[in-house]
Amino acid sequence: MLIERPPLFYRLLFPEAIWRIKKNRQKAVFLTFDDGPIPEVTPWVLDTLDRYGIKATFFMVGDNVARNPQLYEEVKRRGHSVGNHTMHHLQGMKVSSYRYMHDITEANDLIDSPLFRPPHGLLRWKQARAIKDRYNIVMYDLVTRDYSKKLTPDKVFNNVKRFARNGSIIVFHDSLKAEKNMKAVLPKAIEWLRSRGYSFEKLPM
Repeated sequence: MLIERPPLFYRLLFPEAIWRIKKNRQKAVFLTFDDGPIPEVTPWVLDTLDRYGIKATFFMVGDNVARNPQLYEEVKRRGHSVGNHTMHHLQGMKVSSYRYMHDITEANDLIDSPLFRPPHGLLRWKQARAIKDRYNIVMYDLVTRDYSKKLTPDKVFNNVKRFARNGSIIVFHDSLKAEKNMKAVLPKAIEWLRSRGYSFEKLPM
């Protein structure tokens, strides 16, 4: 549970971040996809979202955007939000703050979004303070763990059923590592959430 739903003590370390979007009206969740865009997976995600009439938010690695600029534009053309996920998928805890901020700025030159999500959800306090002056830091309320080789699609789906709640920011991955689980689970998760009365929204940019 420490991974699937970040505990309160960790959320309190970064009060400037958005972890969940609570609403008083109709129940809603926010689907997000990390680490793309890549031609092997992202088009499938886009077509699946279109099939269900859903808009989502894609937190993109700048290096992948540089390799696939047309795919980046296609995500936006289909009406989805985009966010910065660093240029090289750097984990803030493992690099200097100078390097980390430079990597974010480099990605921003390609992505141009006020939304930022730190890879692995890990960064230093000093980095968070610097980032919040330019970006909205978006964390998550539920990580599906679709990337895990130790989890079957059923277990990933169970994570959605167990931890999704009103206002959840839910993380899937449009990556090769997550492809098998994500493709098996995403349609089932959408249908299950809809059956429980949830609507789907993208994060405002």
